[in-house]
Amino acid sequence: MRAGLRRAMAAAGLATAVTAVLAVAPGSAAADPAPPAGAAEVEVEIPGPERGSVAGSGHTTVPAAGQGRPSARLSAAQRADDGQVVELLNNGSTADRLDIVVVGDGYTAAELPRFHADAREKWAELAAVEPYTTYRNLFNVWAVDAVSRESGVSGDPGADTVRDTALGSYFWCDGIERLLCIDQKKVDGYVAKAPEADLVIVLANSAKYGGAGYNQPSPTLGYEGISTASAGNEKSGQVAIHETGHSLGKLADEYFYPGYPGYEQFTGPEPADRNISTLSAGDIAAQRVKWHRWLGEPSPDGGTIGAFEGGGYFVKGLNRPTDNSLMRSVDKPFNLPGVEAMIAGFYRHAEVATAITPTDRTLRLRHTAKADVSRLTGADGRQLTVRWYLDGKELRHLAGRSKVRISDLTLRLLDLRTHKLSVTAEDRTPSVRDPEIAATLNSTISWKVRL
Repeated sequence: MRAGLRRAMAAAGLATAVTAVLAVAPGSAAADPAPPAGAAEVEVEIPGPERGSVAGSGHTTVPAAGQGRPSARLSAAQRADDGQVVELLNNGSTADRLDIVVVGDGYTAAELPRFHADAREKWAELAAVEPYTTYRNLFNVWAVDAVSRESGVSGDPGADTVRDTALGSYFWCDGIERLLCIDQKKVDGYVAKAPEADLVIVLANSAKYGGAGYNQPSPTLGYEGISTASAGNEKSGQVAIHETGHSLGKLADEYFYPGYPGYEQFTGPEPADRNISTLSAGDIAAQRVKWHRWLGEPSPDGGTIGAFEGGGYFVKGLNRPTDNSLMRSVDKPFNLPGVEAMIAGFYRHAEVATAITPTDRTLRLRHTAKADVSRLTGADGRQLTVRWYLDGKELRHLAGRSKVRISDLTLRLLDLRTHKLSVTAEDRTPSVRDPEIAATLNSTISWKVRL
């Protein structure tokens, strides 16, 4: 079984497709009875132990329906509060922003104000980590009220504790105390009420340490993944941030299992994941692959970018860029390749320039072309480069503006023909060195204009 597992891990890509069984995953307890035949299962990442720094303890599969408990029966007053959407942060159109949806579980109707405060606190924790800090204006954050009949969640304080909650959250998932699972269909029912969802966080009304990473994209709602966390446990929040490294950054785990049979030596092919490699630093440089552009650079998580042995769960045979980034340990920042991957993930969902003036009509002399250009909030003060063009020719005197009056272009429009006015906002961040990623870090808006 272990040999087959290793082959599957190598073939599928370690960041997203490790199909672990409890007999193999370190930190696991004895296996629960197998789910009924035909039951849908989903892969989740197990958080690392509370006492320690490791961010995760491998993956396992669990029923997508959790414990399969029926939905709570709510009173008329409770139903009035249930499913309400609260705007926590609105930086623009959902089409042009990365939308995070936070859903709480184990909060009664009377506790919803505390859920909103907990959701804001978790967003603040996320936004304190780079590159979220610099790009916080690319995000919208929505809270969806899920009313539970009982306060708290199942498995807290003990495995025999059962709570009647909206999402069916429960510790001791798959026999692992800190693994906090949910009923994904119930979660989706609430997520669908938000204007849009690119990333989902489920907050359990608990101070018990725990969480889980559901890092597969939703086939129905399109979000990148679900991170579960205890609202009252700070370390759980750090694990949730680690999970976004998988869902948004598509990064592999950089931790490994010393002394655990089956994980001593990786023998598979080169993984597709950008932050683990079978190659040495010299070979990465010579072949100009993976994180070769960052070799020798000092990294935010400490040390210098190189090739450190151990990663993707294996002690040997796979290397990671730095000794101890967030993809290995909680309370650490992303390393430089990780930051680059996260920025790429942000730009998959967000545009840095949004049209304020509609683009579906021809603008005349009385009109003004206006764009909403996001402001970056990094410590270095760097901002986007904004340039205007008329029929593809740059209007250098307009650089940096977010709006242009068409009357200012009169001399260029005297031929009475229809022209194209466009604005481009470009992010020239030094945190991205991959040309393919750099080519995606811009937004362009165009209008038709004439006298």
